[in-house]
Amino acid sequence: MKKSQSEIEVSYDRVAEHFADEFYGELSGKPFDRELLDIFADAVRDRGLVCELGCGPGQVARYLKDRGVEVYGVDLSSGQIECARRLNPDIAFEQGDMLALDAPDSSLAGVISFYAIIHLRREDVPGAIRRIQRALRPGGSLLLSFHGGEGILHKDEWYGKPVSIDVTLFERKEMAGYLEAAGLEVERIVEREPYEFEYPTRRVYAFGRKPSQA
Repeated sequence: MKKSQSEIEVSYDRVAEHFADEFYGELSGKPFDRELLDIFADAVRDRGLVCELGCGPGQVARYLKDRGVEVYGVDLSSGQIECARRLNPDIAFEQGDMLALDAPDSSLAGVISFYAIIHLRREDVPGAIRRIQRALRPGGSLLLSFHGGEGILHKDEWYGKPVSIDVTLFERKEMAGYLEAAGLEVERIVEREPYEFEYPTRRVYAFGRKPSQA
């Protein structure tokens, strides 16, 4: 595991309970996000298994499961996985790294990742998306969310605890380029302004699809 990834793991372990308390119920106040999740759920329902990468306490997996999606979650942080399992005993969660997605090629109907790719170094993003592309079945769907902008933000304190977390910002054109270079079709990219209770960055959502076999 790369140093930056180990720092992320330790940091999220340290704040896992606080993070779950703040974010597990967040979707109730985010109608835009719920609408996009409904679109994704409609695309993958009854088509097979879906992986949520960077699942945290499992609020997105929970939302999808409640809408008939067969989903499991993966997170780098063992603390986050413990919270996810406690809060969602009917969903499978496992510790893992999105840089080395442990899923057979062409095995997944969909991959969803909300605000996890932001914790990768920019140079690692193309490889992560290529791995996702390989794991998707032909016709499989991808939904990524990230913070819009340029550069990197850094957090060294969270919930009163010391952390070391970098947040990589992406412009929509940049992310579209990564998806296309990995062999994914970019269906659409949408964005919204932050809600008043969120960090003041634009929120961007990219829908991709693995081309169907001829």
